[in-house]
Amino acid sequence: MKSLIATFSIVLALFSCNEKNKKISSVELITTQTDTLRTIETPKIIITKALILGQFDYKTDSTFSKVSAQHSAKTLYLNKTVYTAFLDMYEAAKKDGVVLHILSGTRNFYEQKAIWERKWNSYSNLEPLKRAQKILEYSSMPSSSRHHWGTDLDLNSLSNSYFSTGKGKAIYDWLNANANHFGFYQVYTTKDNSRTGYNLEKWHWSYLPLADPYLKFYNSNITIEDIANFKGSETAKELHIIEDYVNGISKRAKDYN
Repeated sequence: MKSLIATFSIVLALFSCNEKNKKISSVELITTQTDTLRTIETPKIIITKALILGQFDYKTDSTFSKVSAQHSAKTLYLNKTVYTAFLDMYEAAKKDGVVLHILSGTRNFYEQKAIWERKWNSYSNLEPLKRAQKILEYSSMPSSSRHHWGTDLDLNSLSNSYFSTGKGKAIYDWLNANANHFGFYQVYTTKDNSRTGYNLEKWHWSYLPLADPYLKFYNSNITIEDIANFKGSETAKELHIIEDYVNGISKRAKDYN
């Protein structure tokens, strides 16, 4: 079952097409919702390379919404449809005695670059390839992060061990049992099934009704040359960033559609 809360109809409208590469420059994603707890205005989201690569200002983008301080640890933004789905999940969890708190939401290219380069500088004792691999255990290269899209969020703690006992385990168990009904999936699971890329992240949940078509657009339109303009970007090709990291998600997420 994809989602009991949100169903989506995707209309792909070609705005321009490079006949040589057969790449879509942008597509229009029209979302509709049925059987929701909340009623929101149906948004039309234009998927562009700028959005997918995080090269835009989400704070002034009408398809993004500021997250209430009640639900977040700091000032955060999410895609409006994603935030609405989160609110429904939040209320359902609250009824079961589980409180969900967003630690991280949308990050654009420049915010991801700041995180990446801070870590890059801190591992200056390593040669470039190993330096990048160390950062990639838990952090994405700019232009390759799902957080650019406004579809992914980090919940409650950035420590896997927190979710193994006590209150953290209760939260994680609830998410595993219920999050999919609201469209949210854990994309960075264990690597027991030969998943590649980032390490296990029990806190990272992705809203697949939007993230899935975004990933398809990424794979059709983004090349390794687009991952550039930050320290260590030259390692992206050798590390197979698109193949092993952008696409290094759980089997359930890959099989979503």
